[in-house]
Amino acid sequence: MWPSEAAGRPAIVVVCSPIEARLELICEWLVEQSKYSPLPAATAAAAARLCRYTRPSLIVVDLDLPDDSGLDLLRGRAGADFLDIPALLLIDRGFDLKTLLLEDPRLAAEDALQKPFDLDELGGRITAILRRMHSRGDAVVRVGELLVDPPRRKAFVGDREITLAKKEFALLRVLASDPTHVFSREELMVAVWGLRPPGDTTRTLDAHASRLRNKLDPEERRFVIVSWGIGYRLVETVESAGPLRSSVEEDPR
Repeated sequence: MWPSEAAGRPAIVVVCSPIEARLELICEWLVEQSKYSPLPAATAAAAARLCRYTRPSLIVVDLDLPDDSGLDLLRGRAGADFLDIPALLLIDRGFDLKTLLLEDPRLAAEDALQKPFDLDELGGRITAILRRMHSRGDAVVRVGELLVDPPRRKAFVGDREITLAKKEFALLRVLASDPTHVFSREELMVAVWGLRPPGDTTRTLDAHASRLRNKLDPEERRFVIVSWGIGYRLVETVESAGPLRSSVEEDPR
């Protein structure tokens, strides 16, 4: 189960569609399932505001919107700082999303559902996405003395809470998902900023990695290890790393 379920709260789902009947139908159906709390939005701008301020578990977005397309909304997630929120795109018959995703990594849609669709199928897709996201890194993770708590956006080294900027935490979250794996600079730029690094834009990544390393352990600098010519890993070796528990409510902090 994903964090909101584990804590006994319904998962917040932003539903964005300009068609009032479709919007009401989806939201009413999600409410009836008793495990979702839908927030309706008729425009891309409204959906973006909801994502920034409510931090939903998922956004369901129609391809056709009056102010921007659903694709434009997904492309803008990095700049609006909600790139980490997964998206299910509602597409028209014959739309070639797979090719578009390969050409433009900023889209980063988790899944697409062709219109018209069955509500039970929509629910199945939503459930599958949330389970995948939880297994990929929404669980609380402990790496030695370091504890990373994605649902609450908190990090601790021992008993010390670390104050991190949004992009610093996003970088830590990616690194903590596989602590000894070396993530390439390109992988990290796409995951954190939603773009492929042209030229010297990796300086942004290097600056954030340096600040993150200093905040986590200014004296011994045990975390955020540089792999020269490739990228970064969180630690060299780790004695204890992995999901700590599925429910943040169980965490004594």
